[in-house]
Amino acid sequence: MPTHANIPVTIAVAPGDGIGPEIMEAVLRIFNEAGTGLSYRMVDMGKSLFEQGFSTGMTPQAKEIIEETGILFKGPMETPKGKGVKSINVTARKVWNTYANKRVFKTLSGVDTLYSRAGIPVDITIVRENIEDTYGGIEHLLTHDVALCRRFITRPGSLQVHRYAFEMARRKGAKKITCGHKANIMKITDGLFLETFYQVARDYPELQANDIIVDDLAMKLVTRPDTFEIVVLPNLQGDIISDLCAGLVGGLGFAPSANIGDFVSIFEAVHGTAPDIAGKGLANPTALLLSGIMMLRHLGLADKAVKIENALLYTLEGGVHTRDFGGNPAAAVSTREYADAVIGNLGKAPAKATPTAEEPAGHAFTPPVKPAQNRVLVSPKGGAEKIVGVDFFVESDGQPEGVAEIFERHLPPTLQLVTISNRGTQVWPTKSVFTDCINQYRVRVESKDLAPLTQQACLAFATRLSADIKLCSLEMLMQYGEQRGYSLAQGQ
Repeated sequence: MPTHANIPVTIAVAPGDGIGPEIMEAVLRIFNEAGTGLSYRMVDMGKSLFEQGFSTGMTPQAKEIIEETGILFKGPMETPKGKGVKSINVTARKVWNTYANKRVFKTLSGVDTLYSRAGIPVDITIVRENIEDTYGGIEHLLTHDVALCRRFITRPGSLQVHRYAFEMARRKGAKKITCGHKANIMKITDGLFLETFYQVARDYPELQANDIIVDDLAMKLVTRPDTFEIVVLPNLQGDIISDLCAGLVGGLGFAPSANIGDFVSIFEAVHGTAPDIAGKGLANPTALLLSGIMMLRHLGLADKAVKIENALLYTLEGGVHTRDFGGNPAAAVSTREYADAVIGNLGKAPAKATPTAEEPAGHAFTPPVKPAQNRVLVSPKGGAEKIVGVDFFVESDGQPEGVAEIFERHLPPTLQLVTISNRGTQVWPTKSVFTDCINQYRVRVESKDLAPLTQQACLAFATRLSADIKLCSLEMLMQYGEQRGYSLAQGQ
């Protein structure tokens, strides 16, 4: 395939809010001076667009340009609070299905941290699933006291992010990849994420694949960060662990981020907009520059990425820093002076830190071909499926025995009442009077001998029940082959 020698690349650029425009200007100057050959199409996104009435935080023209180029390079953006609009950052990632969030946390010479002072090197890549989990933002009030958030973990989505993580580990020459999870508690959702991790791992025998419960992971990252190379996690857990890792290397100002999809990819700084220092020339462009370096490699411009990365490392090693680095504030340079220093050091390599090795330019980046329709990702079924019961979520401030009596009054001969739980803990047929209850119960009804049921029969039963008790929602109990598609109550 051709390299980028004579092929110009166009990317969409959104400067962002607050300090975004000034750090973006600094990074693009560095790119231009390094001879990347990129051309830029500026797009309108961010807080001001919300204020103009664009509910997605971007103009239709911006969406069209980003989908044409396949690349969005963006500064930090603010979503107005209290106006009922979704985060522009999350919206962008989800609209274009950038399913893998890659964030690299590496000790930088010249950035003082507890670990650098202790001589403990940090070089961790977090790969976070970027579409699913609680970030679906699907929430309801079931009663005036009970809020529900639906958490989606899918097999195709998990396979996508795991495949990306293993491929990246192979390209990087990593030895180990770790799956962080909470499958000990969320046995079906995190259990599926963990199951698909090991399914993909079978195709990469050269990599040591292991897993760790996320709370243990958090502790070990703080105590022994040098024992981890690549960690892949579900969305919410990955978000939290990513910020923990940023603290290991000096903060979000030194944490680059890439959101990778099959058609569109987004490269961004994930720190805030810092409106208190916006326009004052005090902002640190390092995180955005490092994100841009990741983007150059994605575009097949690895040789330019190496040139800029070594210049940055040389600059940091020389003690050049903006105010947020800490140390002597009188010695801090402005955003522009910081970029000037990096530009002046192009072609140089660090002496203390290990220089980034030369890399081939890579294959030419090809803008995406717009698909004719939405892809529907479906994996093969693992066996015959059948409905074997229903979980009814009902509102009642009565005792569980009273709820059971209502259900038993309406039960047809083919169904049996199995358990009633409150906040996940069984309160019928056995219970402890020390278990506090709220005004919403989950009532499980199953077919006798787990014989298959029809949706119509389940909904007919729900209609009869609704005359005597408020139904908040219901979930069909599915069985796939021999696998039960629902969890047991605590204490069942």
